[in-house]
Amino acid sequence: MQPNFLIRRAVQLGLAANALRPLRARSTSVPAFFAGWLTSELAPQFLALTAADTAVHLARHGVRDRSTQVGLGLAAATAVGLGASIRTGHGARDEIERALTEALGDDYAEELGRSDLGLPWSELALPFRMGAPDVQVDRNIAYAPGGKRFLLDVYRPSEPVTGAPVLLQVHGGAWVIGNKEEQGRPLMRYLARRGWVCVAINYPLSPAHRWPAHIVAAKQSLAWIRREIASYGGDPRFVAVTGGSAGGHLSALLALTQNDPALQPGFESIDTSVQAAAPHYGVYDFAATSGSPASKYRLESLLARRVFAPDRDPVSHLDDYIAASPLDRITSDAPPFFVIHGRDDSLVPVREAREFVRRLREKSKNPVAYAELAGAQHAFDVFTSVRSAHVVRGVARFLDHTYLQWKAAQ
Repeated sequence: MQPNFLIRRAVQLGLAANALRPLRARSTSVPAFFAGWLTSELAPQFLALTAADTAVHLARHGVRDRSTQVGLGLAAATAVGLGASIRTGHGARDEIERALTEALGDDYAEELGRSDLGLPWSELALPFRMGAPDVQVDRNIAYAPGGKRFLLDVYRPSEPVTGAPVLLQVHGGAWVIGNKEEQGRPLMRYLARRGWVCVAINYPLSPAHRWPAHIVAAKQSLAWIRREIASYGGDPRFVAVTGGSAGGHLSALLALTQNDPALQPGFESIDTSVQAAAPHYGVYDFAATSGSPASKYRLESLLARRVFAPDRDPVSHLDDYIAASPLDRITSDAPPFFVIHGRDDSLVPVREAREFVRRLREKSKNPVAYAELAGAQHAFDVFTSVRSAHVVRGVARFLDHTYLQWKAAQ
C-alpha cells in the first residue's frame, strides 16, 4: 500500500475540482478563494507537478497495489480538470477582445496599429518574478505627510520619456491589509515597457484609520501626480486609474467623484479628475443599496465594524455609505471604464459587477467595456498566468485607445 501517493492525488483532485466549481457557501468563501485562485492561475504548473509526482511513483513502485491504481485514476481525473482550467484561462483572450470590440468598435485595434494577443512565455515560466531590467522603479516617495502609508513607487521606462500617459495603481486588501508592492505589477511592468509612467500607492488602512481616510489619501496621490509626475516623464493631464478588490472600489470611486470637495479636505481646488478607469474584481455596492445578501453581509460584518467609525452605523448614517459607494455615484460624466470580473469570484460575487456595469451603461456618455472571465477567481491578476497575461494586454489596449482618443480631442 502507498497511502501517501493516494492522499496527494486526492488532495490535488479536490483542488482541481474546486477551481472548476468553487464551493459556494459563505462560510467556505475564503478557503474556496485561496484554493481555487492558486490552482486555476497555476494550472500548468500543477499539471506538471502531478505528472512528475505520478511518474516518479510509478518508477519506484509500479502499479501492482490497489492504492496506486486508484491514485492513477485520481491523477487522470486531476489532469482532465487542470487541462480544463488551462483552456478556460486561455479563453480570456477572446473574452477580453470581445469586450473591447463591443465597447470601442470592431476597428479599434486598427486605430492602435496592433492587436498584441501573444503570450509572454518566459514570464509564464517564472510567474512570480516581477523585476524587469528595462523598467526603472523609484521607490518610497512621500506623496503626503504621514509615514509609510503615504508612500508611492513610480514605474517608468529605463530610457527617459516625456509627456507619457500615467496609470495610478491602488492595491486591494479589504481596506485593512496590503501594500503597493503586492498587486498590479504585471500590468505596470508591461505598460512601462510601452512608454507609460505608472504610480503604485500605499494608503491608510483600517481599523487604525477610518473612512474616508482611504479615498482622501488616494486623491492626495492624484494631487501629487498633478504636481510632480512631469519630473518623472509623465503627463499630468492624462491619468488612468486601476486596482483590484478594495483597490477596485477605490479606483472606481476616484473616477466617479472627480473634484468632490467633500473628499478633498484642504486641497479642494486641486484637479483630481481621471481620464479612464479599469477596476478589477472591485467592490461596487458599498452601501448594499442593491439588496444583494452578499453586499449586506459585507456591510454589516466588515465595513460597519472595521472600516467606518463605530459611531457611523449604516442604519442612521446610510448617506455616508452611499457617498462611498461607486454603484450610487454614477453620473453621465463618468470617464471611459473597463470593468473586469471573474465569474467564479468567491469574495465579491460577479452579479455586483454586472449591476455596476448596467448602471454605468445607462448613464455614462463614454464607453463602458465589461469582461466577465469564465473560471476566474478573485485576485486573478496578482502574478503572471495565462489568464492574467491576456488581461494585462487587453487593459493596455483599452488604455492606449482611450489615450489616443483623448489626444485627438486636445
